[in-house]
Amino acid sequence: MIVRHRSLLILTSVLTTGALTLTACGSRDDDKKSSGGDNTTVVIGVDAPLSGDLSAIGIGIKNSVDLAAKTANKNKEVNGVTFKTQPLDDVANPSTGGQNATKLVGEDDVLGVVGPLNSSVAQSMQKTFASANLVQVSPANTAPELTQGAKYATKKARQFDTYFRTATTDALQGPYAAQYAYNTLKLKTVYSVDDKKTYGAGLARTFRQEFTKLGGKVITTDHINPDDRDFGAIATKIKNSKADFVYYGGEYPAGAPLSKQIKDAGAKIPAIGGDALQSADYTKLAGKAAEGDFATSVGAPPAKLDTAKKFIADYKAAGYDEPYETYGALSYDAAWTIIQAVKQVMADNDGKLPSDPKEARKKITEATQKVSFNGVTGNVAFDQYGDTTNRTLTVYQVKGGKHTPVKTGELESQ
Repeated sequence: MIVRHRSLLILTSVLTTGALTLTACGSRDDDKKSSGGDNTTVVIGVDAPLSGDLSAIGIGIKNSVDLAAKTANKNKEVNGVTFKTQPLDDVANPSTGGQNATKLVGEDDVLGVVGPLNSSVAQSMQKTFASANLVQVSPANTAPELTQGAKYATKKARQFDTYFRTATTDALQGPYAAQYAYNTLKLKTVYSVDDKKTYGAGLARTFRQEFTKLGGKVITTDHINPDDRDFGAIATKIKNSKADFVYYGGEYPAGAPLSKQIKDAGAKIPAIGGDALQSADYTKLAGKAAEGDFATSVGAPPAKLDTAKKFIADYKAAGYDEPYETYGALSYDAAWTIIQAVKQVMADNDGKLPSDPKEARKKITEATQKVSFNGVTGNVAFDQYGDTTNRTLTVYQVKGGKHTPVKTGELESQ
């Protein structure tokens, strides 16, 4: 993907009394200020994998943020503000994500960022955004340490004041899957596999901890290279282990062929994983072998939420070529969070943004912490760590080639 570099937009209004050079945050006409008629452009950056194996999910994120910006403009959600988006492709690569963060920070009209998809990419971006007071709202990161620190299990500590997320964490998702596997499916032994990445390894670890606590047995903990597609050796090991099921911590490009090759090896057992398996591409890649597999995901199924009906209808009407996918609704809410923060800052500043971009970013970040609204996925608000207060999770099972919700709720008391 070729990313177009934007130059800083500086507009000059010629007044009858002279010329006024306007601020980098956008354009404002003094004749309109008294009536609230500012004409300010606010850019929302979007970082996601827009090419490569995870592009189906990344493009769903991009499109959903685009829809939020267009909806805000159409409805004049923030009087005098025009929202635009700037999507950047991180190819699910932390190094590229870090470069994208630097680029977005360097453009003064960017006042908020939605993304990324991958927790490992987020780790490469957080410090850069924090140094510039640029707010970041991820619709998909689930690694607990991003908000609560590496010792989150025993001593939580806010990491970056600029980082927020609309997706709940693996500290809940892993145990939720364990409770469903053990209590509902009555599965007692598991072969655990992960891809050694921040998301996958962390998710598998929280699953194993809860599964063992419930009385389940982890036969083996194993690992794969996420770039591999030949899993014949580990599939044979899984078959010979006679485990009731395999739990996979990782993403669908490797998870789907792993599931297929496990079945091909003769182990007719389900694969269970997290939200990164809950994609239409998982069933495309695994084919019939995906039938009966499970994936947990954050939030309730959008199609079953009254609050999501308009989003789904508007997305369809907008004519996007790709589906909104796993994180579309959460991405819309992430973008809307930034829009609401901008709205609050303007309300507190006589209907305009601070003329200094640095001050504008700082105020928007502070306003984001206090945001609360009824969004596509339900109430959107954040706790003291920047985590969503919405703790809803859903278990999906592949039925007839599609991920079908079979349980929605919250993690039972541990």
